[in-house]
Parts: sequence; C-alpha cells; structure tokens
Amino acid sequence: MEPHLVALDVDGTILTHDGRMPPATREAVRAVADAGHHVVISTGRSVIATLPVLEMLELDRGMAVCSNGAVTIALDSSEPQGYRIEETVTFDPKPAMNLVREHAPHVLAAVEEVGVGFKVARPYPEGVLWGRQVVVPWEELVAKPATRVTFHDPEGDSDDFLELVERIGLHGVEYAVGYTAWLDLAPEGVSKGSALEIVRRTLRVEPGLTFAAGDQRNDLEMLRWAARGVAMGDAPDEVVAAADEQTGRVAEDGLVDALRPFL
Repeated sequence: MEPHLVALDVDGTILTHDGRMPPATREAVRAVADAGHHVVISTGRSVIATLPVLEMLELDRGMAVCSNGAVTIALDSSEPQGYRIEETVTFDPKPAMNLVREHAPHVLAAVEEVGVGFKVARPYPEGVLWGRQVVVPWEELVAKPATRVTFHDPEGDSDDFLELVERIGLHGVEYAVGYTAWLDLAPEGVSKGSALEIVRRTLRVEPGLTFAAGDQRNDLEMLRWAARGVAMGDAPDEVVAAADEQTGRVAEDGLVDALRPFL
C-alpha cells in the first residue's frame, strides 16, 4: 500500500475522555506508523498538551497539527523540546472575547501562549489546562494576536455553549464547541482540515491517500477534507453526517477497526 496521511484526533479517538489509551489502540497506531504511513496527530490540544500523547505513541518524526489547526509542528529529536514550530496562524481575539464576556461573564477565558501555557483572566481549576497559567487583567488578555482562545464553564455543559454562540453570533473567527463545556476560537478559515491540507502538500501525499478519524465538532472540516473520514461511535449526529463511515467508540477499540485496512 502506498503511504497514506493518517490524521487522528486525540480525545475521544485515541484517548478515552478520562485520558486512557487502550492498549489495542496504541498498538494499531504504532503498526500504521511502522508500516510507513504518515501518522499526523490532529487535535484541539495545545502543543504542550499534545507532546505526552506523541510520547505514548512513540512518534518522534513527522508532523502534528495542534490548536485546531492554528499551530503545526514538525517532530525533530535534535531539537531541545523534540519539535520545532512550522507554522502559526493568529487573529485578533478582542471582538469575539468581549462579546462572549458580555453575554456570559461567568465563563472562564484563556489565551494560548504557544509552547508555554495560557494567559487567563481568572484561574482555571487545577489540572484543566496544560502548561503555565498566568493570571492577567482582561485588557492584557485581549491585547495581542492569538492562535487560540478557549472558554470553559466548570458548571455547564456543551449545550450551554451551543445556545450561546447561536444567540450572540460570532464573526471573524472559527469556533468549535467541545465534548464538555468548552468553546474554542481560532483564526477565521483555520481548522484541522486547512492545516492538514498544507501538511499533505508538504509530505507530497496525493489527496486520495488521506484518512481522518475524529469524534467532535472541531473534526468536521478534517473529516470532510479526508478521502476517507471516520466518525467515532459516540460522535454527534452532525459529525457522523460529515464522515464517510462510523466506527465504534474508542473504548470499544473503534479506532483499531477503522485502521485495519492499513494493517
């Protein structure tokens, strides 16, 4: 089989939502990489939060898409941190952040600092954000271009954010509502799919040799982009509709079944 670009979401696809990687899933991903395919982790996670997953999979070469497509890294063991940043895309977060704050002042807000952590207006619960967390005034939080902004409501759920974005409208940015009470903002036109297209061209993989698997709304563009897009078993209806097929949940080794043709 010719080398394919195999793009894989992390949470809900490789990892269960409690952070566990089923052994069969790890073995399948490793086997796909060992067979010569380009395994590209494609996640909403920051670079810092993605690195442990790469280590668990023993992936030390190739590329990874982070922050829902706003940050792309090349894995390089010769670099001090094991990677170098290939591309970042930023946007002015101020209008959208002020709008969310106006209509939902209780939610937590964080602006990503690539490779470092997050600036926050108020502290997030311990263990929720990866990397350094620095509390700054709101004016400083919205002052500079950002790759990614994330809102979180520890007391809410995803439906609350779906209702919020439908009610207030968000213009000039891309947004995705997560599995739990998360709302991510990214530069307009940027998604996992747009970043993966650049990766595909860099790796010189033909469009028909692309595969993607994911389970959430931030995977929609990626699943549509891939020649073969697979939605996980517990994906929302709109994600299933964007995919070519559906497999089982990650806890049921659904990703293993989806990757079987590569093995």
